[in-house]
Amino acid sequence: MAGNSSNLRNWSDTELTRAVAASSSWRGLIRALGLPETSPKMILHIRQDITRLDLSTSHFTVRNTWSEGQLKRAIANAHSWSDLLPALGLQPDSDDGRMRVKANALRLGLDVSRLESGIKRVQVKTTTHNSKNGWMIQVGRRPYSVANSARLVPYGPDLIDWFFVVDGDLSVYLIPSQIIAGRVMILLRTYHKYIVGNAAGLMMPRPDVV
Repeated sequence: MAGNSSNLRNWSDTELTRAVAASSSWRGLIRALGLPETSPKMILHIRQDITRLDLSTSHFTVRNTWSEGQLKRAIANAHSWSDLLPALGLQPDSDDGRMRVKANALRLGLDVSRLESGIKRVQVKTTTHNSKNGWMIQVGRRPYSVANSARLVPYGPDLIDWFFVVDGDLSVYLIPSQIIAGRVMILLRTYHKYIVGNAAGLMMPRPDVV
């Protein structure tokens, strides 16, 4: 398969688009791309590209297609539910899939409590850079240097859980770090589904304040 900018990706946009259309599950998609079925890192990159290309996975079916060994390995390798569910061929936001995985994990005595929500690390970002394609925002960081001139590097998912972003229209985004891992600059319109509100109301004066 053709190589992309990241050496972890070995598929082209065209190959991914065809594989998504031809597959009926996340596991089937991973197999179609010739990738390890329980690799959260690979699955993360697939999901990032699917989001970037705005591909639909609504036709993917939800079935128990994993063995006990596959479930144990997937749980051991996952850092979150959004890692684990696609590794098992499930939709990453499937509540039903999560409940079935929990039931199977309980039956096998596997601990999934570390995947639950708890204290999260949030990086706040704002932007006023409106390109011809929409609002752009820097999501990278500069390693310490005396002149503050070090090259931007991406935040790793081990450092940040969420990006809380406000654009120039005051739209508010809450974006999981796994979705944009590896990037230092993003076009926000690509992440419109992560809009959680608008801060415009916060800028209006309160009638009871003189």
